[in-house]
Amino acid sequence: MPLDLEEQEQLDQLKAFWQKYRNLITGVLTAALLAYAAYSGYQWWRNSQALEASKLYETMVVAIAKGDKEVTMRATNDLQKDFPRTPYAAMSSLIAARIAADAGDSTQAIEYLRWAAKNASNDGYLALAKLRLVTQLIEQGSEKDFAEADQILKETPIAGFEALWLERRGDWYLAQKKNAEAKVSYQDAWKKLDQAKEFPEEARRLLKVKLDAVGGVAQ
Repeated sequence: MPLDLEEQEQLDQLKAFWQKYRNLITGVLTAALLAYAAYSGYQWWRNSQALEASKLYETMVVAIAKGDKEVTMRATNDLQKDFPRTPYAAMSSLIAARIAADAGDSTQAIEYLRWAAKNASNDGYLALAKLRLVTQLIEQGSEKDFAEADQILKETPIAGFEALWLERRGDWYLAQKKNAEAKVSYQDAWKKLDQAKEFPEEARRLLKVKLDAVGGVAQ
């Protein structure tokens, strides 16, 4: 059916619009498709990474159950090297640090904790790594160790871990026989902990013991 004058005019306008803006439209569509392809590719890569990392983490868990320290540490090292941005790498590093510490290898424990404190992508694991690293450094007790722990404690506490940050600062003071300063930090930690009902009762009891040791009063 022949087009009427109005339809023909609309068609001519559409053709003119396409002639004028086709490069821009094509460019925008191409950019959008490329962006979608890149996002889809990244999602596939991330899921693939998580799957492979979970298999390696499972290998580590089985090794722990068997008491095979060598395989445990090798799996942890592989997770750090090949899948550093997955939660499995941070989890395995925290576990390996505990195993190393229990075996009396504080140097290796500190290295695992340093790695997790620098690379953990999850705030919870990041906070735990830093807090455990501070504890390990305080136990080491050298001037250099105290300085490193001090730098970590000067960082802004990760949200939700403010009370534990203050408690570790109290530990830092107490280890250097600065009881008055330790008392203040423990009391501040107690106030924060009292507001954070999600913390287990064991955490409160331990802090109470520390407060009592420096003559503090839970307020």
